[in-house]
Amino acid sequence: MTVKIYDTTLRDGAQQEKVSFSVSDKIKVAKALIDFGVDYVEGGFPGSNPKDSQFFEEAKNLDWKNTKLVAFCATRHKKNKPEEDLGLKGVVNSGVKTVTVFGKTWSLHAEKILGVSKKENFDLIYSTISFLKKKGLEVIFDAEHFFDGYFDDADFALECLEQAVKAGADNLTLCDTNGGMLPWQVEEATKVAKEKFPKISIGIHAHNDSGTAEANSLGAVRAGADMVHVTVNGYGERTGNANLCVVVPDLALKMGKKFINKIDIKKLTWLSAYVAEVGNMRPPKRAPFVGKKSFTHKAGVHVAAVSKLPESYEHIDPAKVGNSRKVTVSELSGQTNIIMLARELGYRMDKGSSYTKKVLQRIKNLESEGYVFEASKASLELLLRRMHRGYNPPFKLVDFLLLDRLSRKEVEAEVQVQIGDKLQTKIAFGNGPVNALDKALREALIPYFPELKGMKLLDYKVRILDTEKATGATTRVLIESGVNGKNWTTIGCGENITKASLRALTDALEYSINI
Repeated sequence: MTVKIYDTTLRDGAQQEKVSFSVSDKIKVAKALIDFGVDYVEGGFPGSNPKDSQFFEEAKNLDWKNTKLVAFCATRHKKNKPEEDLGLKGVVNSGVKTVTVFGKTWSLHAEKILGVSKKENFDLIYSTISFLKKKGLEVIFDAEHFFDGYFDDADFALECLEQAVKAGADNLTLCDTNGGMLPWQVEEATKVAKEKFPKISIGIHAHNDSGTAEANSLGAVRAGADMVHVTVNGYGERTGNANLCVVVPDLALKMGKKFINKIDIKKLTWLSAYVAEVGNMRPPKRAPFVGKKSFTHKAGVHVAAVSKLPESYEHIDPAKVGNSRKVTVSELSGQTNIIMLARELGYRMDKGSSYTKKVLQRIKNLESEGYVFEASKASLELLLRRMHRGYNPPFKLVDFLLLDRLSRKEVEAEVQVQIGDKLQTKIAFGNGPVNALDKALREALIPYFPELKGMKLLDYKVRILDTEKATGATTRVLIESGVNGKNWTTIGCGENITKASLRALTDALEYSINI
């Protein structure tokens, strides 16, 4: 059985708090989904608001290849005839060839929310779908609250589906709108629907309120569903929707399912990061398959095993979804962690050598002081470089002086920097000690390393490690820097917050020179 992937990131996903797509953003995401190979892209409610109307107009200019653009709407208003209903008019006028209509299939909603009788609800479904079919559209019936309705009043829920089928619906999508179902419940109800309507395509639309959206989607496919509604990164209202980045690889790599379109699963990690970027969201670091941490190994035993046989601690080859293996270094590390990271940098390290043991001990000592190299790979790379024979640092901070007065708004910083055989002394002013030191260091270094002109400090984080020591506590400073689209993080620790910041800052500058 082939499975159709129906993406609703642009409609249901956009209902997540803090996710907001402009028309331009929606076009970008649509292009990415087309390129990835999904079967359906749901664009929103045409005619309901200016943004969605403009999107559907501009979407006409896209090359949709084998992907279908879908408009979304409700069944007609109970007081309107189909041909008079503004929502249905918006769909028809949008120029799409596929529409998804959502209608009530839980008697509680029909009677208490819509305020219609069961019979009237049946007519809303039938008349709406009949009208759209007469317009030549492919119609997907979104059976809202189907599972809640089925377990409350199965006869009513199934009769709603019956009315949709009689009206000509091409697909019946069963919705766990409240996200409260468990996999075996979804399988049971989906199996009943498939047995009752064996010739009709069955879909699943799952929400994640019980943390089972992906499991419910896979369970529905096991029970006969051949269409799965998803959003990229699981975006959606409340706790979100079934995650495309989980469902697609599970279907393809774990269940052996084929898709109608040729989905390029190697672009999965890229798709996740790209849509997050467009939606102004942080990419999910710990997400299955696509997160930066998905194939990260920290414990020495794990790393040693993976270096010999990757499948010993990896459920798939990360390259299959466009991801990659990462090895972190910490107090839990073994020599293999260090050796693998050194290889990435082009250094040769031998297991059991005194040099390797020395590096590992140095890392463990620093982590006991508060350093966390998992979060600051740039500082770790510099540590390996500095401990490698033959490495000459581009500069050395010899000394610094700070002058901060209550009567002055700016802080004065003086630095002495050794560059080769020259000693540079520079003074700069900033709105705080770190800013002043950054300016003074750049003034000393840029004449020798002009590439530092483009480097920017993107983030500055401070954490107190042992709060019981109050103002005498050890401070951990993380500085994120970037240039030309490449970002890196450096770290400094100590009881003196200024010196801790300066360590992270000088690491950031040295790393930028070494790129």
